[in-house]
Amino acid sequence: MRGFAHVYRRTHINTDEIIPARYLNTDDEVQLARHVMEDIDPDFVKRVKPGNFIVAADDFGCGSSREHAIWALRGAGIKAVIANSFARIFFRNAINNGFLAIECRGIADKVSDGDELEIALRDGIINNLSRNEHYRFTPIPDFALKIMEAGGLLNHIKEGSKFSSG
Repeated sequence: MRGFAHVYRRTHINTDEIIPARYLNTDDEVQLARHVMEDIDPDFVKRVKPGNFIVAADDFGCGSSREHAIWALRGAGIKAVIANSFARIFFRNAINNGFLAIECRGIADKVSDGDELEIALRDGIINNLSRNEHYRFTPIPDFALKIMEAGGLLNHIKEGSKFSSG
């Protein structure tokens, strides 16, 4: 998986900054994507391209436990958020919604806006192709990978019920 980085070095980016509460009257990812990150980066939606990554500092996704934050990021074409650390509820919402959240200590200080990154998910390595550097990340547990590969928890449960029903 390859894409370009949008780096936010500020800690504690909360879900209301990812998608402001004033837009929570829909669950349509395309509509939500029009406003993703707008309060901290008004030009984000103009720059982001499908397949890009957000790279962030500590405690990304803190605050309220809204799934809208995941939906807005996914709707904007973000393939993954790579952060020093995540708020636990955001991390779990990401898994449940089939969205990739990768913890990689110190990543926010190693990557710059526009760096091209390649993620070797099963190997636990992020290759910074722009800098010819490699970073190891906390492996994603197998159960979480299976949920993400199914497209989220509900799809994973549906797939499981196909096998158990006969």
